[in-house]
Order: sequence, then C-alpha cells, then structure tokens
Amino acid sequence: MTVTDLFAGEIATELLKVLFSISRRACLCKSTADALITSTNQLLPIIQEIKYSGVELPAARQFQLDGLSETLRGGLELSRKALACSRWNVYKMLQLARRMERLEKRISAFLHGPLQAHVLADVHHLRFDSVERFDRLDCSARQLEQRLESLKIGVGDGGGGGGGGWMEEAVKRVDAEEQRWEGNLVTVLGVGMAEGKKRVKEMVIERDELGIVGICGIGGSGKTTLATDLCRDDEVRCHFKNRILFLTISQSPDVEQLRAKILGFIAESDHGSGSFGCYDGFIKEAPGGRVLIVLDDVWSLSVLEQLIFRIDGCKTLVVSRFKFSTVLGASYEVELLKGDEAVSLFCQSAFERSFIPPGSDANLVNQIVNKCKGLPLALKVIGSALRGQPEMYWASAKKRLSRGEPICESHENKLLDRMAISVQFLPKKVRECFLDLGSFPEDKKIPLDVLINMWVEIHDVDEEEAFAILVELADKNLLTLVKDARAGDLYSSYHDISVSQHDVLRDLAIHMTNRGEINERKQMIMPRREMELPREWERNADNPFCAQIISIHTGEMNEMDWFAMNLPKAEVLIINFSATTYFLPPFIHNMSRLRALIVINHGSQNATLRNLSVLSTCSNLRSLWLEKVTITTLASSNPETTPLTNLRKISLVLCNINNTLDSILPSTFPSLSELAIDHCDDLIHLPSITSQFHSLKSLSITNCHNFRQLPTNLGDLKRSLHILRLYACPSLRMLPRSTCQLSRLKYLDVSQCVNLRSLPEGIGKMAGLEKIDMRECSEVFCVPDSAASMESLRCVICDEEVSWSWKGFEKIGLHVQVAEKHFNLDWLHE
Repeated sequence: MTVTDLFAGEIATELLKVLFSISRRACLCKSTADALITSTNQLLPIIQEIKYSGVELPAARQFQLDGLSETLRGGLELSRKALACSRWNVYKMLQLARRMERLEKRISAFLHGPLQAHVLADVHHLRFDSVERFDRLDCSARQLEQRLESLKIGVGDGGGGGGGGWMEEAVKRVDAEEQRWEGNLVTVLGVGMAEGKKRVKEMVIERDELGIVGICGIGGSGKTTLATDLCRDDEVRCHFKNRILFLTISQSPDVEQLRAKILGFIAESDHGSGSFGCYDGFIKEAPGGRVLIVLDDVWSLSVLEQLIFRIDGCKTLVVSRFKFSTVLGASYEVELLKGDEAVSLFCQSAFERSFIPPGSDANLVNQIVNKCKGLPLALKVIGSALRGQPEMYWASAKKRLSRGEPICESHENKLLDRMAISVQFLPKKVRECFLDLGSFPEDKKIPLDVLINMWVEIHDVDEEEAFAILVELADKNLLTLVKDARAGDLYSSYHDISVSQHDVLRDLAIHMTNRGEINERKQMIMPRREMELPREWERNADNPFCAQIISIHTGEMNEMDWFAMNLPKAEVLIINFSATTYFLPPFIHNMSRLRALIVINHGSQNATLRNLSVLSTCSNLRSLWLEKVTITTLASSNPETTPLTNLRKISLVLCNINNTLDSILPSTFPSLSELAIDHCDDLIHLPSITSQFHSLKSLSITNCHNFRQLPTNLGDLKRSLHILRLYACPSLRMLPRSTCQLSRLKYLDVSQCVNLRSLPEGIGKMAGLEKIDMRECSEVFCVPDSAASMESLRCVICDEEVSWSWKGFEKIGLHVQVAEKHFNLDWLHE
C-alpha cells in the first residue's frame, strides 16, 4: 500500500472536522457543507480500510486514489478559506459555496462510479484474508469466501484431505497478524529507533548516488517496523511525492508478477503478470519523478537481482535478514535494544505498562530481559508468555531459558520456530555448522580456529570452505564475525580472532539439536555450567549414545565425579569448565572415533589438567586445543605408548607450558603438521627437538611476550615448513641464520616484534617466500640486498619508514603495502 492511501485518509478526517465547524459558523455554506459531510462519511470507512489493510493496489487503481487525494486536498483548502472568510462577505461566501457544490458532485460521482465496485471488492477481500500482502492471491471475494469455508471444514476433520494448502496459508496469516505488534514498537523503542530511522533516511533521500540501499539485521530485530515507519515519515513522503511502493517478497515469490507490479508502478500504468516486457529495458527515467520501491523480507540474492531496476529517479530499499553486500550501495544494520528500552518493551508485553510494577521481583525481571539480549521479538514473545503468571513460573522460565529450552508452546512457536526459518533454507552442510555453534557457552567469544578445526574434522571440508561457511553465516546474520584486517587472509592466524552469536540464536541451535531421544541425538550439549553431568545423561547411560559432538560445561571435576558413558560415534569433545584443577573424563579412552578435543578453562587462574595420559589411547585424534591450563606433560616417556599417528595440530593458548615442549617426541606425534602457541608467557625458547618434526608445515608463536629464541637448527625444516608466524613477540631480537634455508617457506610474519633488529642477510635464499608481514617492527630500518633475488615475493606489509627500502628494489609484481595503525580494544571486555 502506498503512502497516498494513508494521506488520503488523514485529509478526509481533517476535512470532516473543518466542515462541521463551517456548518456551525457559516450559514450560507451550511447546506453544501452538510452534503459534503454526508459524502465524506461514505468515503472515509473505505479509505480507512485501505489504510490498514497492507495491500498493494494495481497502478491504475492507485492512480484513481491519487486523484481522490488531490480532490480531498482541494476540498480541505477550500473549507479553510470558507472558515477564514468573514460571514459579512456574502459575495465571496457564495463563490465558495458554488465551488463546494462542485466538489460535492465530484466526490459523489467518484463514489457512484466504477471505482466503488473495485474498492468494495478489495475491502471485502481484505476483511477475510490478510495474506494478500504476500502478493500470491488474485481472486474474487466470492471465491475467497468459499475457500475459507472449506478451510474451516478441513480443521474440523482433523486436517485431512483437501485444504492442506489453505492451512499453510492460514499459518502465514497468523504470522502476519503477529507482526502487527511492530507498529507499536516505534513509540516504545524511542532513541534507538529514531537514530536508525535518521541513518536510513539519510541514505534514502540525501544520497542520490545510492540507487540501492538496505536495512538488515537478525530476525525479529524490527527491520520491517523501521521500514514501515520510514514510509510514513512526512519528509520521505514529500521527497518522493507519495510515490512509494511497499512489497513483501517472502521466500517463494512470483518474480514475474512482482517485476510487472514494480515496472507498472514506475511507469504509472497497470500491467498484468508477464506484460512488463514492453517496459523492461526501455525505461531510463521514472516518468512521474522520484519513486521509492521497498522490498521487504527478501531471502534470495537471485530474486533480488531480478527485482532491481537501475532507473534514474528510482530508489530501492531492501529489507532482509541477509546483508547482500554485493548489491547494496550502503546498508544499515539494525541495532538491538539496550538498557531501559529493552526493559520498557518487555514490560509493555508482560505487564502492559512501560516499567516494572511495584511489588514485582525486579531482579528476576532484569535477568529474563538480559536473556533476550535486546532482541525486540524475544522481548515481546517472552514477555507475553509470562504475562499474568505466578512468580514460581517466572523462576522456572529463567532456568529453562538458561538451558536453551522454550518456556512454553507459545515461546516455541512464535519465537524459536520463527527464528528457525532463517536456518531451514540453508544448505545442509551450512545448517549443520550453524547447529554446532550451540556447543559453546553463552556470552563467550568462540575462537575462529576452534570452529574451523572442528568443521574440518567432522564435515569433510578444507579450511577455505570452512571459512566460506563462516562468512555465509555472518552474511545471514546468524553469527557475528569480528572485524579484523587479517580475517580471511590466506596465511593469517586466527587465535585472537573470534566470532560471537546472539543468545536467542544459540538457544535456537540447542532447541533444534535437542529434538528426539537423547541416545539418538547428533549433539549432546550442556548449555550452561553445572556442578555435575546432567541426570538425563546418567539415566540413559546404559545404552550407547549416537552423538557426534559432545559438549560439557562443568565446574571442577575429579575422577569420581564421572560416570561411564558409551560414545562410539563421538568425533568432537568440547570441555568448558571453571576450576583450578580438572580431571579429564575417563570415558575418553572408549571414544575410538574422537578426532578433535577442545579443552577451555574459563576460570580466573590457570587450571592444572589431570589425566592427560588418557589421550594416548585416542589413535584417531587429529586436533588438540588446550586453553588456560597448566600442562604437566604432552607425551608419555613410556616407549610402549601407542603413537598418536593421526594428530595433525596442537594449539596451546594461555597455557603454562613448564618446559613441556622438551618432552614432545617426534616418534609420539609423527604426523604433526601444525604447532600453534599463543599467549603463553612462560615460553622462552623453542627446543631444538622441534626441528625433528619433518612433517611440520606451520609453526605459530604469537603474543608470547617472553619468547626470545628459535632453535638454531630451524633450517632442518626446509623440506616441510610453509608458514612461520612470530607475531607480537617483543623479546625476540633476531632470527637464526638457518632460517634462510627454509626454501619452501611461503609466509613469514614478524609483525609487532618491536625489538627485532634485522632480517637475515641471506633472506634471498628463501626462493619460495611469497609474503612478509613486518608491520610495527620499529628496529628494522633496512632490507638486506639479497631480498632483490626473491622471485616469488609478491607482497610485503610494513610501516612507512621501511616501505621505501622495499620499493627501491622495483621488482615486477611486488606490492609494498603500508600498514594502517590498528588498535583493538576487545580485550578490555574479556
């Protein structure tokens, strides 16, 4: 529905007020005013129904309503003149009376003409089926009545036989009714909505160079509310002269019909489906001036590309859960509610007032509000579900929300199932990766490396495809990927890059994975920290569990706190805990398929990790991640210990190593290809035995502030090592000479090694080196002359002071990138 309809309704209402006033004050115009009042009273209900129907009319009918608006606008101006005219100016009053008579005849002719039948038919149609806004139905009111009647019979018969399609449409209609609450959000949301509207309005009416702009955000964040409020804005309406077309696209649109509707609207003509070809490709400029096309609820990039017309004067606003960065010139991501705004919206639904009423448990209310994390839909649905319930029910709801469970059927249907729409249409592998996100604790950032390692092991993808899946989930607002210049770089390390997810989306992932019997589930998840394992797990421990991913989140666990579990299909074990000592679960030795083990301590101090020897039985283990623990040993000195022949990657983050690396034997980890050590302050040197891992392809030592020395025989890795990262190691002063023997090295990162004095003189021998990152190496002022012979070198990232030394080589194909200063303060929130 265009803004013209809204405008017409407002004019008619104001016209009535003025005419009643004239009837009382101007006796010469009284009879005409009374006639006009009668005519307008006949017209006003029709306009009001159109105003609130949400239906888009064909361009021809819309043109007729535009004409009516002009007529009413003229009548309003005429009435004001009559009101202002002195009652003694009889001549002028008579002129006004004649003009008002002509106006009354025009309105009467309009009402009794052909348009009356069309408008009444459409209003009758709207009263029975609001899903016309999906632009799928184009039938008469008589046919619609018959089909709705058959729907009632189908429900009475248990839903069998015909009418199944109508049941689906009825569900959509209920969903459409549910979205009407968003109209009240504008006044409740206050500052946040006003700021968002200001930014979108700037894109729409002030930046003419942007033909296509967007509003994006997580499902239920108020995108459609913002777009609707924007279309009602007087400044926007004036800018586009009320030529605004609002279309809901949905998931299975009739693209040809929508294209015809858009082109017909732009060309100010009414063309049916399939007739847009006469305009398509020929319209270079909107004939009637500027137009705004609003495409709401867009799901597919291919559909969006077909509905965009790059015509002068035509602005397109795309509203979607997806970002569509390749199409949009600019977009606004809807911000979630904070503080008082979130409380106000929740209270509006729970208590029908904008504040916590006296006598209520304010602490409990705030805890539940915090669980919603500012998502308007969650605040509204959960608030409505708790309205009028006793305090014990609220306490139960808080616990269920903490476990990622729905608090009632309404919460499940209206929030979780509605959010699930975003997931259901994902490709299977991407959907499975989304569900894996529920395995990590709430309110904690997930290290990028952990996710990618896990997906590589259980979904049969490589690192590049895993990262592409991550980007796809981020583009669909199903997770948030931290913005970092290194994210996505071919050789970057992701230890200090993370992703986060809204709690409602995490609850959705848990909700979707917890369906069915526990022994048959693909994931077994403890959604929050408990003092012991779930009782449900213990009750069902007599039978094998089929889960592929096991996620445990506990406090301190001793050997006797575990019970036996048979997990023959488990491939990933994620252990999150908060304690000073932790005993690894004994049942690990029965997990014959275990491929990835992730152990993360969230306590304030490093925890002593016990029972590490159980790992020696994990013959299929490929990836090991240990974070914030004190490691007593990584390998047994017992010569009879079975080598972990499949272990490819070891990641030690925030660990107390205690010279443990000296005990790592190449015979125990014969296939080790990646060793990553991050934020380990007690690491001072790398033992010489490291150079005996002849399968090692990647060596990363990052953020280790006391690390001083690489092994002098590092060059022994010349046949295997491809990546050497020494990022943010301020105590490192030099690289060993043998570094130059690494002929297969492709990437060298010494960035933020602020005390590194120089690059090795023989660096030119590193024939395979493709990229060097040496930003913020303040002591390195010159580049060795031998660097000119590195034919494979294509990129050097450095500070401006050093860039001139590299540019002096004038190598063909070498790009010298001057690094921008990057300051990341995310660590302040940890």
